[in-house]
Amino acid sequence: MVARAFWLDRITRLWTQKSIVWLSGVRRVGKTSLCRQIPDGRYFNCDLPSVQRQLADPEFFLQQQHGGAPLLLDEVHRITDPAIALKIAADEYPNLRILATGSSTLQATGKFRDSLTDRKRSLHLLPVLWRECLDAFGQPDLDRRLLHGGLPGVLLNSQPDPAIFEDWMDGFYARDIQELFGLRNRTGFMALLKLVALRNGGLLDVSDLAKETGMSRPTVMAHLDAMEIAHAIVRVPPFHAGGHREIVRRPRVFAFDTGLVAHVRGWDSIREGDRGLLWENLVLDELRAVRSPSAIHYWRDKSQREIDFVIEHSAGVIDTVEAKINPDAFEPDAVTAFRQLYPHGRNWLVCPFVRKPHVLRKGGLILQVCSTDQFAPLS
Repeated sequence: MVARAFWLDRITRLWTQKSIVWLSGVRRVGKTSLCRQIPDGRYFNCDLPSVQRQLADPEFFLQQQHGGAPLLLDEVHRITDPAIALKIAADEYPNLRILATGSSTLQATGKFRDSLTDRKRSLHLLPVLWRECLDAFGQPDLDRRLLHGGLPGVLLNSQPDPAIFEDWMDGFYARDIQELFGLRNRTGFMALLKLVALRNGGLLDVSDLAKETGMSRPTVMAHLDAMEIAHAIVRVPPFHAGGHREIVRRPRVFAFDTGLVAHVRGWDSIREGDRGLLWENLVLDELRAVRSPSAIHYWRDKSQREIDFVIEHSAGVIDTVEAKINPDAFEPDAVTAFRQLYPHGRNWLVCPFVRKPHVLRKGGLILQVCSTDQFAPLS
């Protein structure tokens, strides 16, 4: 089991704001094992009929939960009316800390007609972060993390197992996509998911995806929306603020996990040229762990100069983030062009093996060089 202190701390801090925390994430990302790492937590698996029967009378069930120990409701959307149960808990038992888990965003289940907007905080659990690898393994193997991916059970295996990701895709479609969204074209959906993984980090071209999968543009867009709501893909929009040569429409699209990318591409090892793009996935995960998704963009102009990620803060402060395996590989042209348009903000160079953060000057730019555990894109 991978100890996930970063996420335990996040949950604890969110409980100081609201009594209910909604923990979402793709299947096998470690929601259940994270629940079991919470000290003294009272765990209930809502997949079990016995637990569903108890929660059929939520008021009586909550009356039995005495003491200060947290209540952990795993896969809570499996019960008949989870919204009512959580609403009663928030309104009538505000001192009872609850962690409720599910595979997708809370509103997607269809059972949450009351959105619980003012009664809960949401947290999206990501695959094992590189900072977690640094904490857990001391001198972690980057290629292992990239090849195996960040699903804890897969990461801990001695060798990647293709059957695990095939099983994951089957379960993802059957339990998350069919049940939540009612999509019935399994063949088209799976073909689209694999194409996204094959084109991981590239610009989204809906027309091309429609042609490749034989589906209509509206169907492709609906499937992509379902994938994103269920956390299987990430779309990163372009940043633009008036520069006439900026890309303004097409997002970059990433698969949720490097292991899925490696599986779909049929890799059994990580080659030299593979590391850079997959490292971008890990840096993106770090950004998503500490920043609002709405603040994360990429930047590209019509001269094909591109910055991996930019973070928009208030008052015109914009950080640039370049993900590099080797800091010596950084070329300043794109960031220099960007800073001519947007002069305010820090320039981050995020690399996997930087023992101590430091500052460099290159091409007239000041660069903050660090690894993900030292990364703090602050406003």
